[in-house]
Amino acid sequence: MNEIICPHCHKAFKIDDTAFAEILKQVRDSEFEREIHERIEGAVELAKANTKNELQTDASKKDAEIAKLRVKLESIETEKELAVNKAVNTVERQRDELSGQLEIMDREQKIRESSLKEKYEIELKSKDEIIERYKDMKVRLSTKMLGETLEQHCEIEFEKLRATAFKNAEFGKDNDSSSGSKGDYIYREYDEAGNEIISIMFEMKNEGDETAAKHKNEDFLKELDKDRNEKKCEYAVLVTLLEAENDLYNTGIVDVSHRYDKMYVIRPQFFIPMITLLRNAALNSLKYKAELALVRSQNIDITTFEDDLEAFKNGFARNYDLAGRKFTSAIEDIEKTIKLLEKTKAELMSSENNLRLANDKIQDVTVKRLTRNNPTMAAKFADLDDDKSA
Repeated sequence: MNEIICPHCHKAFKIDDTAFAEILKQVRDSEFEREIHERIEGAVELAKANTKNELQTDASKKDAEIAKLRVKLESIETEKELAVNKAVNTVERQRDELSGQLEIMDREQKIRESSLKEKYEIELKSKDEIIERYKDMKVRLSTKMLGETLEQHCEIEFEKLRATAFKNAEFGKDNDSSSGSKGDYIYREYDEAGNEIISIMFEMKNEGDETAAKHKNEDFLKELDKDRNEKKCEYAVLVTLLEAENDLYNTGIVDVSHRYDKMYVIRPQFFIPMITLLRNAALNSLKYKAELALVRSQNIDITTFEDDLEAFKNGFARNYDLAGRKFTSAIEDIEKTIKLLEKTKAELMSSENNLRLANDKIQDVTVKRLTRNNPTMAAKFADLDDDKSA
């Protein structure tokens, strides 16, 4: 038998082994359950505490990560803002530099254009002056004498040389109209014995540009030949300013003796040379005539004299031809120079037109045209436009 004391009333009672074992079992089971329950509760509390700690730790980690992410995000935003500001500043600076460069280019272009225009104007003025100078030279050589009539010009030219070259010569107006007509001037020259060496009938023809009815040199040749014969002159010379653009009369002394005997047509610049040529020929003929008379008086064979006379004629013709070619060459050179200067003037005028076209093109230059083939710059300018519109 087993004795058990009641924990409440403290009385002792006895129970058999079976009941005691049963009660003991119950007690043990109860204690075990309580212990298990306590352990479970302790484990749960511990688990709760551990979980709470872990959650707190995780939360702290998350908060730290969130803080880091926030800092990083703020840093990224700051960097982004700085990058955007930097890009904007770079684009604005490049835009300002480009605008400045465009303004500088525009000023430089205007300066170059002004300088070139001034240079070309000076060159054009210079070329025009040269052209006018050559034209004036040609006028003096082959057209109207400025400031004086043609007759006055010939008289003045003759008087300049009268005292030295034409001491025994007469040159004056033909005042004899008894035959019904008269020439303008007659030139006669004599030797020391008073014998006539040479005589020339001159006709002067000058026609202003304003004259309505234009005459030709051909119109006066027949009358001149008539006057030469009536006044018993050996030669006839037409000094003319008519047909100013006719190259036949502008190239030198024109011999028309195939139509009218011993007749020539000249421009005023050949007035003195013509007298000199004919006078020298007459003087040489006079010399040979004197020699011929001497030879005949001495019964000398005149064959050599005739050969010399023929040689003189050939020499005179050759000298005349050379003189004509030189005058022709001089006139041709002047014509070529005038044409070349006219061509240069035309080219300079064309260069001025090209400068004007270039100026029109530079005025049409824009920033978009300059960045057309530069995608980066085009994109930056597009972003700037978007920012401005925003």
